[in-house]
Amino acid sequence: MQIHENYMLRCIELALKGLGEVAPNPMVGAVLVYENRIIGEGYHEKFGKAHAEVNCFNSLAKKDEGYVADAVLYVSLEPCVHFGKTPPCVDLIITKGVKKVVIGCRDSFKEVNGKGIERLVNAGIEVIVGVLENKCINLNNHFFTFYQKHRPYIILKWSQTAEGKIAGLGKDRLMISNSISTTKVHQWRSEAMAILIGTNTALKDNPSLDNRLWTGKSPIRMVIDCTLRLPNDLKIFNDNKPTIVFNYMQEGQNGQVKFIQLLKNKSVLLQMMDHCFEKNINSIFVEGGAQLHQSFIDEDIWDEAIIITNTTLQIGNGLNAPQLKSVLLYKEETIMNDQILYYKNQRN
Repeated sequence: MQIHENYMLRCIELALKGLGEVAPNPMVGAVLVYENRIIGEGYHEKFGKAHAEVNCFNSLAKKDEGYVADAVLYVSLEPCVHFGKTPPCVDLIITKGVKKVVIGCRDSFKEVNGKGIERLVNAGIEVIVGVLENKCINLNNHFFTFYQKHRPYIILKWSQTAEGKIAGLGKDRLMISNSISTTKVHQWRSEAMAILIGTNTALKDNPSLDNRLWTGKSPIRMVIDCTLRLPNDLKIFNDNKPTIVFNYMQEGQNGQVKFIQLLKNKSVLLQMMDHCFEKNINSIFVEGGAQLHQSFIDEDIWDEAIIITNTTLQIGNGLNAPQLKSVLLYKEETIMNDQILYYKNQRN
């Protein structure tokens, strides 16, 4: 089993190369092994493009093509069995004559979910499922949460002072985290499909909500502005990137800005979750103020929280940071004067 785990770790390593590029699809890595030698490997590189298995077979050298039937194919996620933007990978595996496939975890997407494994077994292929299963699931927590809970994966992020203040009482923006931590924030933005703030954050900070300090595409900008108080000259309303405005007043589109009208007698957050599920937006990075974050916490609609604390900054009076509930601390790091704590929602 150890040899299977070693090659599955390589699949995971390859899959991560697609981070920020393949959503709402999952990140997947594949490795083809003949007599303890990797003869092919690939990963899902971009949404709508070839899947990991296709790239793995395409990477074969001429001299190794004759070994495929006797090789073992490792793949971090159950191969697809349906026609989407690309043909089914299961058909390709069967056609190539592979006799043994080792899979990290099942695909929870309803069009697959065990059907790929079943097709392989029915074709006479030996299939092993569940090698490093938890690691393979965690690799695609956005994807699995989306299809299992019918909502995006929610990551809360805020910065706070040493005494737990998220902002000052004045109108000026309070810069809390240092430049290196800020760069990490832009990296996290690039890994999510959307980024969300509330009305007050948009008015006070006038953020761009892009990932200009990192690589990859910027997330879809989202703002909750129930009564449409925000002026048109804010940075989030430029035409560089799409923006979604959740509100009570109007529906429609103006350039890159799309207005989604919500009902007043239903939870704003739940209505947003429904819209995002309908539009295949599978992850949201929340960077709003205390009120918006606390709403997600109180309604228990969150999966991870990242809290940056400037251990040397104290401001006295200020706006208290949100209060998490039912948390599991799974990682911490220190960057100069910033302490970064990473939490998971134990109930989710």
